[in-house]
Amino acid sequence: MTTNEKEVKEQAQHLDRVEGLDSHDAGLAEHALPSYHDKETNRILRKVDTRLLPVLVLLYILSFLDRSNMGNANIAGLSEDLNLVGPQYNYALMVFFFPYALLEIPSNMILKLLNPSTWIAILMLAWGTVMTLQGIVQGYHGLLATRTMLGVAESGFFPAASYLLTTWYCRFELQRRMAIFYGGAAISGAFSGLLSYGIVQMDGVAGLEGWRWIFILEGIVTVLVGCCVPFILPDSPRKASFLEEWEKDHLMERLEHDAGTAAGQVDYDDKFSVKSLTGVLLDWKLWLTIVCCWGNSIIIYAFTYTAPTIVVSLGYENAIAQLVTMPLFVAGFLGVLLFAWLADKRRIRWVFVAGPYSIAVVGCVALLAIPQTGGYEGVTFFFLFFIPVGAYAGIVSILSWTGNNLAPSWKRAIGMAFILTGANLGGLVGSNIFIAAQAPSYPLGYGLCLGILCAAIASAGLLALAYRNQNRKRDAMSAEEIRAKYSDDELTRMGDKSPFFRYVI
Repeated sequence: MTTNEKEVKEQAQHLDRVEGLDSHDAGLAEHALPSYHDKETNRILRKVDTRLLPVLVLLYILSFLDRSNMGNANIAGLSEDLNLVGPQYNYALMVFFFPYALLEIPSNMILKLLNPSTWIAILMLAWGTVMTLQGIVQGYHGLLATRTMLGVAESGFFPAASYLLTTWYCRFELQRRMAIFYGGAAISGAFSGLLSYGIVQMDGVAGLEGWRWIFILEGIVTVLVGCCVPFILPDSPRKASFLEEWEKDHLMERLEHDAGTAAGQVDYDDKFSVKSLTGVLLDWKLWLTIVCCWGNSIIIYAFTYTAPTIVVSLGYENAIAQLVTMPLFVAGFLGVLLFAWLADKRRIRWVFVAGPYSIAVVGCVALLAIPQTGGYEGVTFFFLFFIPVGAYAGIVSILSWTGNNLAPSWKRAIGMAFILTGANLGGLVGSNIFIAAQAPSYPLGYGLCLGILCAAIASAGLLALAYRNQNRKRDAMSAEEIRAKYSDDELTRMGDKSPFFRYVI
């Protein structure tokens, strides 16, 4: 037996010794858990980070780029060339979200039946093909059709990737990784401006307008990357070819015992049951979580689609406006990383939902108050930064919070897809609240964003109180009482309903 294997075995033996601890004192129970933060564990996690995170970031950049590049295409002439009138551009944005939101739960159920790399590759090939075809549409109805099909094809990627991360990392390792992954949205927001600026220079090549080449080239790249996904995306610790057998066992052991107390255990090999679905749909806390998600989805989709136009209203030329939006999204990315690191370090979630959203609230209030004439363009641009910095960071805490507090694995997969379904229905609102006729002040857009952010902050506070109260009730029960009432198998199958499970607050 190697030194590394011996060290892991000793940790497992230590865990067996503390299984019978009285969990009346939750702090004592947590203290008795093996730390799993030795040098070898950190080395294994670095191997996982190196193989998993870069792939997911690349895929999410392509995903967000493909769904959100309408804003850049529009200021490059899409509406004029397709003769869009009135609210038709907004409708084209909106139709994406119907299938995108409603198919997320079915998609994650398919994910549990297939290898994640296989399912994600299928999705990418589909949406890359649709994106390419969007570059040759000739009118409003063709644009509606491709946007709808893009929603169908992209619906499964984000919930699949988010769930996949929860199968690799323990609860207070997750948000930092989720931030790196989700930061791909902010990166793509910045990168899309620069990329679109370059692609639009192809105007006239092959007789096509520059905005068409945005869709065509980005779609082709997505298809090519999708063909590689089965070979580059690791599916699970058990199937990771880059890990040794004892490393796989070590990762799975620490994940299975990541339930908040020494006596708890999470099941990663459970089977689907109707209870997994009804347990999600009937959980009021998850419905409240959706309200928290709207603080991100409504605001970010509205901001992403409208930011280039807002910048144009500040006096920048159309082409330059695509470049000027880049710092806004870079700031959003940095905010995601900072708040995620703090959330994992402090081992708390709700504060890092309410806190970032409060920053976005300041931005909305300021943008409503600043006069849109009289030389205040620089001040307006300054407060635009508050929106991506606050709204991007909040959703990462929410997703990590939800993944932390749902078990076993089927309930987690369905639950994460469920809140994303609700969140992305918010995109229907976000794509319609910045009305062109209200430019440059956009009172409806900023005002509605302000109200939604306040509701999201209040919802996060209520969730924190609910989880804290549930933990206190479970702390009042001794391990002896619990084991007298339930068998070990029943406790494992109960998932987050187990008296041994402790919710993250």
